[in-house]
Amino acid sequence: MTLSLRLVIQQAQHYCGRPSEVLVAAGHGRSYGESSQVLVRELPGIIASGLWSQLDAGNARPTYALLTDIGNDILYGFMPHQILQWIAWCVEQLQKHSVHIVMTNLPIASIESLPEWRYQLFRNLFYPSCQLSRSEAVERARAVHRGLIELAARKQCVLCEQHPEWMSADGIHYAYGKRQELYHHICAYFSVMRDQLGLAEDKQLFPQIWLQRPQFAYKKVWGKEKRCPQPSGLLTDKTVVFLY
Repeated sequence: MTLSLRLVIQQAQHYCGRPSEVLVAAGHGRSYGESSQVLVRELPGIIASGLWSQLDAGNARPTYALLTDIGNDILYGFMPHQILQWIAWCVEQLQKHSVHIVMTNLPIASIESLPEWRYQLFRNLFYPSCQLSRSEAVERARAVHRGLIELAARKQCVLCEQHPEWMSADGIHYAYGKRQELYHHICAYFSVMRDQLGLAEDKQLFPQIWLQRPQFAYKKVWGKEKRCPQPSGLLTDKTVVFLY
């Protein structure tokens, strides 16, 4: 999501309209529930981010949400029931504002087919503190996958299953060259929601360029707190981006 944010916004606006006010909680290896650190940068859990207070402060308008990258917390050692509780909390907060939600499920086919040597390689590279064996990680991924299906049905959210051909060699991250295709597929679910609201679709895919790249509202670097006023990002159509 961090590398593809501009593309995701562009694809979503094709179905949801523009210009937009975009609230983002992203970051490499981001946890939904706890602070997470990648190299020297630390971010709070998504549920503790400033996104939710900003959402509460906004005016009522058609709003769409994409919940994705849910599997990071498995390799941080959290149990499936805890991860699903965090996702359910996010859904409940969004539904307070009548938000139209699309979730992506875990790419379970890619995860199950990952050979032992490749699992060990990428686990040690991306999650060096993780001690889960491949079989333990796969079993927890299956439990989260099943739980998201049940959660989506219970909360009446759209759940998008991941295609194995979208995935890179590590089985969990998107292949760079597939990003346009996969985000077009995922964001197309917003089209149905927009039709239900009786709003017109923006038929032209508008190319977006950063006039100002967003910066995190709060993060720690080398243990030192850094803050940035929001919104901090600006695109060519005057879309503003809040990054938490």
